[in-house]
Amino acid sequence: MTRSDELPLYPHRHLLGIRGLSPHDIEDLLDRADAAVAISRQAEKKSAILRGRTQINLFFEASTRTQSSFELAGKRLGADVMNMSVASSSVKKGETLIDTAMTLNAMRPDILIIRHQSAGAAALLAQKVGCSVVNAGDGAHEHPTQALLDALTIRRAKGHIGGLVVAICGDILHSRVARSNILLLNALGARVRVVAPSTLLPSGIADMSVEVCRTMQEGLKDADVVMMLRLQRERMTGSFVSSVREYFHYYGLDAAKLAHAKPDALVMHPGPMNRGVEIASEIADGPQSVIQEQVEMGVAVRMAVMQALMDPRRNTGAAQ
Repeated sequence: MTRSDELPLYPHRHLLGIRGLSPHDIEDLLDRADAAVAISRQAEKKSAILRGRTQINLFFEASTRTQSSFELAGKRLGADVMNMSVASSSVKKGETLIDTAMTLNAMRPDILIIRHQSAGAAALLAQKVGCSVVNAGDGAHEHPTQALLDALTIRRAKGHIGGLVVAICGDILHSRVARSNILLLNALGARVRVVAPSTLLPSGIADMSVEVCRTMQEGLKDADVVMMLRLQRERMTGSFVSSVREYFHYYGLDAAKLAHAKPDALVMHPGPMNRGVEIASEIADGPQSVIQEQVEMGVAVRMAVMQALMDPRRNTGAAQ
């Protein structure tokens, strides 16, 4: 992986969302991540790029996949990584997010990775600490590193993103992954479609420069990429789908529906998958699936983000 001092200084102190990043910023992170893939594939996976730096993973929502990916990324760069178990911390005793931020800030970490159930939590934390903050998912708002790893997976498979037709299918309403992907794919010139029943489409979705489709046949027609989303039943407070069986019949990805996409279309899913609900097992494990590649690219993207934010040329004494 290229040393930070051999690259242009990344212009942002935090990564709170895709909104606010220029196409150049996005491509810069993807280029850095491409270089990080090589580290992960070699026998000696550890570098000293972030030796002496401290990374704290602060997860208020459980996510084994994302937290493990951030932890592994930090360790491969040589950082000292601490996972803060919120379930057993004073937060459960009534301490506020701001209290926690001030306590952690006093420990002088270099980077905080936060996942929180409330939209805007990462931005609030960034205002209260003197280090870099990475949003690992805040409510139904954004999940920027997921969008970046999805983009890296697509770019490595297709060679480019501009001009591709990408169909994002399923629970758009509750998905921060969908929101971040829409912002990123539009920024890089893709043609984005969202496919979902009306009950799972947020109001104003058409204002995000997407084509809105209510059937899989319409949405997947000649698509280059089919991105399935998890049905987030834990966030549903009403009856958004009549039954899981009916949902799969109309919106689950199977061979018949995938046949409407291009023959070489990529199949993606951010995980964890509900097999037989959002996607059939034979498709998830089939030749068009790049779901395992997404997991690998996740580590590389998070390595790239942390390297960019903790550039030694940056003044780390105060938040920007």
